[in-house]
Amino acid sequence: MTLHFETPLMESRALSALGDQSVWLKLDALQPCGSFKIRGIGHACAVHQSRGAQRFVSSSGGNAGLAVAYAGRRLGMPVVVVVPETTTARAKELLRLEGAEVVVHGSSWQEANQFAQTLLGATDAFVHPFDDPLLWHGHATLIDEVAHARFKPDAVVLSVGGGGLLSGVVEGLQRNRWHDVPVLAVETEGAASFHAALAAGHPVELPCISSVATSLGAKRVCEQALHCAREHPVHSLVVSDYSALAACERFLADHRILVEPACGAALSVAYDRHPALAGYSKILVIVCGGATATIDQIRTWAAQAGRA
Repeated sequence: MTLHFETPLMESRALSALGDQSVWLKLDALQPCGSFKIRGIGHACAVHQSRGAQRFVSSSGGNAGLAVAYAGRRLGMPVVVVVPETTTARAKELLRLEGAEVVVHGSSWQEANQFAQTLLGATDAFVHPFDDPLLWHGHATLIDEVAHARFKPDAVVLSVGGGGLLSGVVEGLQRNRWHDVPVLAVETEGAASFHAALAAGHPVELPCISSVATSLGAKRVCEQALHCAREHPVHSLVVSDYSALAACERFLADHRILVEPACGAALSVAYDRHPALAGYSKILVIVCGGATATIDQIRTWAAQAGRA
């Protein structure tokens, strides 16, 4: 069973009109449960079920948890999602709406993840939010759809959190023989674990996540993300929270779609005409989505970031 949809690929006239480049959008914000996560997580859950799993366990207070909960409901499987204490009431409400059992534990995702491991029984499958080849294989379908549409971009812009989307997109580019299409991997200041790993030459753990883009809030990026950067042209960009939040508001006005600051990070590169875009004629931005932010929350964050 395929749990994700083929999402629209469209040119953004609003973004293209800002310069002399054609900016195209892959609208994965329109996926069930609001983000690209269902591509890889849906694939992983279907594989685990075929192998005999009788329950899914995950650790995420955000989009990954929602994707596991959605997949479990569609596949008729019980789901337990362990979330940290910082998880918003809205996120917990969305998880329960999908039928998941929500367990609150710890002050960070790392603590929630450790506790989730203790819940695993012999017939349970653990679904990691980003570090699993099954997820990368599923996320790669995003590029398959772009290739099927016969649109080859000069560069792909995406947001990086734990590195799952980056790993999947690079897998998709490689298997479609688009080895010459670079990836611009965007993070916000205070959540730039991929940028830090590239600088160090190996994954490093950030002391804390200080960005409002909590969906990018993996203190340590997966090893596969660094492997992708060694095997494919990947360029790391870091933007401010304010730029990401402003992009969310502009995108809502331009395209009537609300996304999280994590997605706004990638969009801000196009809205702000980042120098890294110079030399590319056709740019593809992955609109990865996000379901837990509200416009009021985004505006409150933006006001705070503007005063900082």
